[in-house]
Amino acid sequence: MPPPAPPTRSPALETWALYAATVACYADMYITQPVLPVLSREFGLTPARAALSVSAVVIAIALASSFYGPLSDALGRKRVMVGSALLLAVPTALCGLARSFPALLALRAAQGLLIPGVTAVTIAYAGDQVPPARLPAVAGGIIAASVLGGLVGRVGGGLVAAAAGWRVSFAAFAATTVAAGLLLARGISSRRAAAPVGWRSAYGGMLRHLLDPPLLGAFLIGLTLMFGFMSVFTYLPYHLDEPPYRLGTAQVSSAYLAYLAGVAIAPFAGRSAARRSPRLLMAAGFAVAAAGVLLTLAEPLWAIALGLVVLCLGMFTAQAVAPGFVNTTAPTAKGGANALYLAFYYLGATVGSWLPGLAWQAWRWPGVVAVSLAALAAGLAADLLLCGAPRRARAA
Repeated sequence: MPPPAPPTRSPALETWALYAATVACYADMYITQPVLPVLSREFGLTPARAALSVSAVVIAIALASSFYGPLSDALGRKRVMVGSALLLAVPTALCGLARSFPALLALRAAQGLLIPGVTAVTIAYAGDQVPPARLPAVAGGIIAASVLGGLVGRVGGGLVAAAAGWRVSFAAFAATTVAAGLLLARGISSRRAAAPVGWRSAYGGMLRHLLDPPLLGAFLIGLTLMFGFMSVFTYLPYHLDEPPYRLGTAQVSSAYLAYLAGVAIAPFAGRSAARRSPRLLMAAGFAVAAAGVLLTLAEPLWAIALGLVVLCLGMFTAQAVAPGFVNTTAPTAKGGANALYLAFYYLGATVGSWLPGLAWQAWRWPGVVAVSLAALAAGLAADLLLCGAPRRARAA
């Protein structure tokens, strides 16, 4: 008697499960950003110290991302993604019970250690399971979901906190994360695209990617994109707080609405990568992002707002294409390759939220713009010089 056929999965359910999990993880990441003043008052913190509730997550993600790619290569994508999503709900819920700021920071770091179990594996999973013709569109959709998740965390977290308190917002997002984990369990496949590999072999395969010029170029693209992006959005509030603007917190926070341009452009860029050169699209993204950064030097607020939208259009065009480029370029250990990309990406976020502060202290907003443009120029050089280089490391 032949074995029963495996249950048929809906491609739409599979795709939406990936999107929902991405939204939930990125929402958990940014949940404290809209309530930083509330945390400052409750725990008696300076603004810089309260902001550690965001930095703790980002730094933990940067440190942990390179772990989950090899782990998913060894244990399977579904097991790692579902387990990480369900475990993530635990520290998310406990954050709402924290009675001291150090306890909150420790729990936020625990969130950061678990988030890459989903975000560092989704593109690799899509590369394994999604037909090649659909992969660029699905990868672009995942990037759009990450942008949407950031908005949900900032806006939704703020609305829940305003209505019921910041502790309730953590409970609400923990429930959302559980739902996303259950949807992953139901919607994605446990079938492997390749035979399982040992942990040592998987980790060694990941490290060898650093010797492959096209992949190293893609990793540097992720780092420089996020560095240039974070430079602008981290220090823009200080710029708008000074004369001649003197904008309030609510007005400054509306700058995040520029992210909606990323939600709109990422799926389009992903689909375009199936018909056009990914390297050309990434180069165009860098050029557009640089034009947006330059626009913010203008004095009128409408020009600054336009510059932020243009920056997001360019940044998320390149970001929607780069993970797919990594997945198709890596000959083996694709989970490790995608994890390395994410690690570089969040390393750029970590350094990009700190180093431009020195430029701000020395030269104010023009200094921040100069540092951002230098990072984007370095990323464009990585695209032009490394991403098309011969695969010498692979041949060796």
